[in-house]
Order: sequence, then C-alpha cells, then structure tokens
Amino acid sequence: MIIGLTGSIATGKSTVSRMLKEKGYPVVDADEISRQVVEPGSIVLDKIADVFGEDVIDQNGRLNREKLGSLIFKDKSQRKKLNEIMHPAVRQEMIRQKESWLEKGFNTVIMDIPLLFESKLESYVEKIIVVTATPAIQRERLIARNSLSGEEADARINSQLPITEKEEGADAVINNNDTLEETERQLDVILAKWHALP
Repeated sequence: MIIGLTGSIATGKSTVSRMLKEKGYPVVDADEISRQVVEPGSIVLDKIADVFGEDVIDQNGRLNREKLGSLIFKDKSQRKKLNEIMHPAVRQEMIRQKESWLEKGFNTVIMDIPLLFESKLESYVEKIIVVTATPAIQRERLIARNSLSGEEADARINSQLPITEKEEGADAVINNNDTLEETERQLDVILAKWHALP
C-alpha cells in the first residue's frame, strides 16, 4: 500500500512522519528529495544556473537559496520556471525510491508530500492521511518554532491551501492539537484499520 502523508505548515506532519519511521515504515520524503536533486554537480542545479544566472550558485558550488528565493517569491513567472525544472526531477526520484522500497519487500511505503494536493499528486498514492491542527495552534507553533511575528505566521498559514480543504480530500485525518501520545494513538488506529504493515 502506498500512503500519502500531508498536512499544512506547523500541523505536525513531520512529527507523524518520524513516528512512522520509528515503527519501521520506509518514508519517501519529498522535501528531502528536493534538496538532493540540487546537490552540487547535479543536472538540475546546472539547469537552474542556466535559467536564473550563475549568481544563484555560491562559491562552494551550492544553490544559494536566498538569492534564488528573492528572484522567485515575488514573480509568478519565475516561480513557474523553477517548478518546471524541479518538479519532474523530484517526482522521478520519488517514484524511484518508492519502487526501490517495494522491491526490498516492504508492504507499505509512506510518501511524505507537503504539497500533495497543491501539486495534484493524489494519483501517486492509494490512501491519504492529513495531519491537522487548529489555526490557533498552527500560529502558536510557528511563532515559537520560527521566531515569527503574528502577522508573518498568519501570512504563511494563509498562503497555503486551507487545511479544511485538505481534510476533505483525506482518507483519514490525524488531529494533532493534543499530546504526542494522542497523535500516535490516532495513527495506530488508522494503520490497523488499513492493515498497513511495514
């Protein structure tokens, strides 16, 4: 079984992903892959430099994320160009890793995809778990975790697809407003119900 794991900023998706790893499930992490595909010397990094200029590469041959960020954040067309380079490479590697885990004999593979709905990747998975929290808790966690002001935290939360919309597309929802024990209890119930063994 291929399970997609998603959520919104500061809802606790990474916490649930860690719990799954501890239970022995292989996790394909889209964020981690998006960092791997731009390693120095990679084809993807070369393409980014061709499109956005050599300034986006630092003296160590690494991607200068801040520099690239400043070019794409305010400009939709530039962001689209970056996505056209990044997305195919990330998706290809996600599929490669998933297949590799299945070949090793795992029954269930977790695909941790923060933007699962936004990137229309529902067809990549058989079941979807959405990790949710109330906006007030998201805000509180973001302020504490990233030292943001209330306005900055709100802006980040509001820039994403509303969590209620993600919940509607889920096969199961984990409510992460409470203790870690309670979050794990909900996870265990879902895995048992789906007979999802590692």
